[in-house]
Amino acid sequence: MLQGTLDMVVLKALQLEPMHGWGITERIAQWSESVLQPGQGTLYRALYPLEKQDFIRSEWRITDNTRRARYYSLTARGRR
Repeated sequence: MLQGTLDMVVLKALQLEPMHGWGITERIAQWSESVLQPGQGTLYRALYPLEKQDFIRSEWRITDNTRRARYYSLTARGRR
């Protein structure tokens, strides 16, 4: 994957709604018809700098199956 491509795909995935890491991975795989399947380690290495640069923010929430997970959402800067 070209440098920066995963960042752009993550931002695109978060345009619709906030979601946790597993949901982001699933959405990317779905959109790319399973051509792109970033591993969890790869995804989280991309999320940290995006949050540090204020493109996304995160917060702890409870998932539909009552588990605690960090949800990511776009900031105004990330939307631009």
